[in-house]
Amino acid sequence: MNQYESLARHMKDADVQKQLAWLYGADEKQLVMQTERYISILKRHEQRYSAEAPVALISAPGRCEVGGNHTDHNRGRVLAASVNLDTLAAVSPRSDMTVRLASEGYRPITVSLDHLEKREDETGRTAALIRGVAFRMRELGYAIGGFDAEVTSTVASGSGLSSSAAFEVLISAIFDKLYNRFDMTGITRAKIGQFAENVYFGKPSGLLDQSACAYGGLVAVDFREDDPEVQPLSYDFAEKGYSLVVVSAGGSHANLTDDYAAIPKEMREVASLLGASYLREVDPLVFEASIGKLRGKTSDRAILRAIHFFDENDRVPRQVKALKNDDLKTFFEEIIASGRSSYMYLQNVYVDATQENLCLALALAERTLRDKGAWRVHGGGFAGTTLNFVPFDLLPRFVSVMEDAFGASCCHVLNIRPVGAYALEV
Repeated sequence: MNQYESLARHMKDADVQKQLAWLYGADEKQLVMQTERYISILKRHEQRYSAEAPVALISAPGRCEVGGNHTDHNRGRVLAASVNLDTLAAVSPRSDMTVRLASEGYRPITVSLDHLEKREDETGRTAALIRGVAFRMRELGYAIGGFDAEVTSTVASGSGLSSSAAFEVLISAIFDKLYNRFDMTGITRAKIGQFAENVYFGKPSGLLDQSACAYGGLVAVDFREDDPEVQPLSYDFAEKGYSLVVVSAGGSHANLTDDYAAIPKEMREVASLLGASYLREVDPLVFEASIGKLRGKTSDRAILRAIHFFDENDRVPRQVKALKNDDLKTFFEEIIASGRSSYMYLQNVYVDATQENLCLALALAERTLRDKGAWRVHGGGFAGTTLNFVPFDLLPRFVSVMEDAFGASCCHVLNIRPVGAYALEV
């Protein structure tokens, strides 16, 4: 019996099933699906590579932004959670510095790690993330090496659950598992991913996505300092009778990089005019008193976005307090207020009048969930997704309303995953 047959056979062992239930939820259908998924990726790895070196199974979760919309890049506060949708790899080490990676639905790629400097021709491509993670890990003193990976993901690109951050966390976890001790801290893993995305891939982002994917569970994160303060929270929305549902309302993220980049840029313009680098460094009362003087020196939209930052940054601690007090009414009020602030002040719900799909998704959610749940724009905004807290008894109707408007499979019903990057023990 080769290692692939042995690993596949042990996937149904009680201790392995317990790990899968921990990662994905204890629903029997979910466990059957995940068991088959893991066995399938092992088979694909065998067919493509037939490795003699040990094969590891490594998973990195997607993330859900609960509170703190576009605050992290100005050193603000966020509330986020890793979810039970993930990017999964079957991976084996190589004796050279070559990475061969085949991701389901995409062309296989090969990346040489012999030279790790940034390559302009890789900007915006998967190879840039691999090379960027490898560069930063080696710079921090970690060992790196080649590997053969078969990858699959339920964190679909454009789902608003941060497929890029999940992939970055996965790649650092692969290097960590194969060539180090697999004991990298969450903040280190998050910063490595952000570096790869910002510097090598060429996409400006804060640290929210990578932090949520790297830490796992529900966390409140304060980005005031270079090393963020992470506060794990324990709250079971399902136990209270609510599902977390992310709705993909359609629209493309293509050609929106400039729109995303304008948000931190404009916030920092306001901060700079008030003598600071980031809005978090500005006294909110000083900002309020300076609005008249700011007009004409920066755009009104920049001022509105700064208003959103200060309000949203204060909103996150109230959300955390409400959860600690088991006060869902107040929590939902704060979630709805967050969404309205994003809509009115941050202005990241649409780019122009031809792309108002998110507006419609929010309107339909409000009409369906009013006084019974909560809704808000999710993540980057513009094109993309909404986050909804839906009572169990309303879930079928909610899904039906959204699918009628945005198509089948637009709703992602989520569980909070308690751990970030994870190597299955088989």
